[in-house]
Amino acid sequence: MSRWKRSAAARLGSHWWDRLWEGLRPLDPYRSVKAALGALVIVSVVITTLLALFAVQSATELRVITIISIVASLLITQFVAQSVTAPLDEMTDAAKAMADGDYSRRVRGGRRDEFGELAENFNRMAADLEAVDQHRKELVANVSHELRTPIAALRAVLENVVDGVSEADPETMRTALSQTERLGRLVAHLLDLSRLDSGVVPLHSRRFEVWPYLAGVLKEANMSKGSGHSRKDVHLHLDVSPPELTAYADPERLHQVVANLIDNAVKHSPQHGRVTVRARPGEAAAGGSADSLEVEVLDEGPGIPEAERQRVFDRFNGTHSTESTRGAQGISPGGGTGLGLAIARWAVELHGGSIRVAESPRGCRIQLTLPGTTGQPG
Repeated sequence: MSRWKRSAAARLGSHWWDRLWEGLRPLDPYRSVKAALGALVIVSVVITTLLALFAVQSATELRVITIISIVASLLITQFVAQSVTAPLDEMTDAAKAMADGDYSRRVRGGRRDEFGELAENFNRMAADLEAVDQHRKELVANVSHELRTPIAALRAVLENVVDGVSEADPETMRTALSQTERLGRLVAHLLDLSRLDSGVVPLHSRRFEVWPYLAGVLKEANMSKGSGHSRKDVHLHLDVSPPELTAYADPERLHQVVANLIDNAVKHSPQHGRVTVRARPGEAAAGGSADSLEVEVLDEGPGIPEAERQRVFDRFNGTHSTESTRGAQGISPGGGTGLGLAIARWAVELHGGSIRVAESPRGCRIQLTLPGTTGQPG
């Protein structure tokens, strides 16, 4: 008991010392510019007084003492002013460089006064601006690349038809349609991305039965098989337990998530593979929310390396993206925007839920959890 009292007393003493130390900050020349300037005035007055006393004792002329006092005060003032304003000069140069597009400049820190705090905040702002500028450049480069590929393919098909090199038969039109659909998907993803950044997408959550809802999503996925890059040979399977399971979410946003995950899984499945959509009550159900939901989408493809699982939901990350190209050995990733999974994460987090790549003995297993009414943002 005495040890606990000693520990509490030590914490209380440390707390009061911290408060006292912070209260003395205006008097500390190392932590306050005002205190530094005050110390400068005091030192100048002390030097002048000492020189005046020396003049009285040694019978030195007053004008000589006055000149020495002024010179000493000017030297001390110059030294202190240089020390105080050096960070401002650095920040001015860095700001000019940033105005010219160079966001890599930083100012030296290490000071404990107001200029030190200003330098830290300036460096943090410069780092944020550099990250935004880098993201903008990557966004323009990736979007330009993604738009150029289907546009070039579509132009080639149409030029062949116009020049008479190929006939406007159903197969040629299907090729042109697939490229047009790819353009449409990219534009839709970019629109969702702009809504994500602006935060203007409200949730329209309601309670619904999971089995008929997911059955409708799978039916649409089956109907779209064979269009664009989609596969006809992959089988879709639905597993909902218990069958009367209900959830509380925005059906449109959840449809967007599940459809993206199914499309992703289908395109990364092996020949005649199987994609399973599994729904169970979420872990939050044990805490009182009967409409929480856990959905898993499993495929039998190559899976995602563990080192890539944290980045797979980043924008424009090509790993396991929602586009694939058919290679010589089957389906391989490539040619995707990398936006599908980023949008899926955004939609799930908008519900207050989470999405991740879970461990799986085979293929890829993506798991999303919606907390139901207890997790809806207010």
